[in-house]
Amino acid sequence: MRNWMIGLALVGAASAAQAQEAADIEMWRLDCGTIELSDSASFSDGHLYDGVPRTLTDSCYVIRNGDRYLLWDAGLPGALAGNSMTSGVYTVSVERTIADQLGDIGLTPEQINFVGISHYHFDHIGQLTDFAQSTLLINERDFAAVTEGVDGDTTAAFTPWLENSERATTFPRDHDVFGDGSVTMLAMPGHTPGHSALLVRLPETGNILLSGDLYHFREQIENRGVPQFNTDRADTLASFERFLQIDQALEAIIVIQHDPGDVERLPAFPASAN
Repeated sequence: MRNWMIGLALVGAASAAQAQEAADIEMWRLDCGTIELSDSASFSDGHLYDGVPRTLTDSCYVIRNGDRYLLWDAGLPGALAGNSMTSGVYTVSVERTIADQLGDIGLTPEQINFVGISHYHFDHIGQLTDFAQSTLLINERDFAAVTEGVDGDTTAAFTPWLENSERATTFPRDHDVFGDGSVTMLAMPGHTPGHSALLVRLPETGNILLSGDLYHFREQIENRGVPQFNTDRADTLASFERFLQIDQALEAIIVIQHDPGDVERLPAFPASAN
């Protein structure tokens, strides 16, 4: 039995490798806003960042697999384009909308087949309704939280899929977006009940791990800083461990989506990673 299981695992690994080689994939990183923090204290329940100001980016990603497209996260609200807004320690701003940037690579929102959401926080769903015709991909626990009513603004962003749930694909754990192993939403709960990260297997660049909000800046990898506003500390720590195991096993490139230095690991828009 053990030899049979090992053989099956090897076949599965070989199939994943073949899918990666065969897939016609490229990925673009988009600028979906900037977040200025006057104090980062809330990003650690262990007082690791008290009084520390910092600048975060808000990045989104478009991934093409053949003639199908995935938008990963939907940034800050498009209504902020050219403006900024301050609330507490946060000052948020947007230079260009996602739809505007898509035009630079010859796309329209209507051509986006899937919109994958790492989690339901405002800076990841701000332009979600611009893609109301797309199939929503979201972990079932986060969709349940939205359905139950996290807050009014969040509910409004998800209205097209709440009104027609058949256009939303939910899942309990990992989800293979294109069905060929090239792009996988990874269950990484803790920041929210159904938070996800994204694994992208690029033929030339290699394996990319997009963090969602598992981490917000690189030092959290080393000091394991858990934000005060996460829904579950134990789940967060378990997700830290799983994420880094995947990174080591696949020799992946980690891209922390809110870290300005990390997003520069990928080509500057409108260039793409292959």
